[in-house]
Amino acid sequence: MAEAIKQYCTFYLDDMFFGVEVGRVQEVLRYEEMTPVPLASDVMRGLINLRGLIVPALDLRRRLDYEPLEEGKKPMNVVVRYNGEPVSLLVDKIGDVLDVEEGSFESPPETLKGKAKEIITGAYKLPDCLLLALNVDQIFKGL
Repeated sequence: MAEAIKQYCTFYLDDMFFGVEVGRVQEVLRYEEMTPVPLASDVMRGLINLRGLIVPALDLRRRLDYEPLEEGKKPMNVVVRYNGEPVSLLVDKIGDVLDVEEGSFESPPETLKGKAKEIITGAYKLPDCLLLALNVDQIFKGL
């Protein structure tokens, strides 16, 4: 019997490799100018205009307690669906869409700390790295 396959849209934050199930991703975009939102959480970087639709942009680095992106570097947008609405996750670099075997899925690494423990559902062992699977719904909890 063939191993079940899942597809993940992948991206990087620093040297960490993350993925979101393809079914949750609407699209991937280069950097878009953002309009700041006064009094919003520091995770909410602003609003982007996506073909006339106003979409909130959340800084995944801040959500996971990473250091801010280097000055002068611009984040990329992974637009996901949350409660039926588009929301942009700001990431450092976009990867590929990968097929992963469900059998290579493991529980989250013990080394995870802080907010990452809540958001990362587990890891897929790939030949040259670990793909950390994100739970889109958990990203927005408590914001």
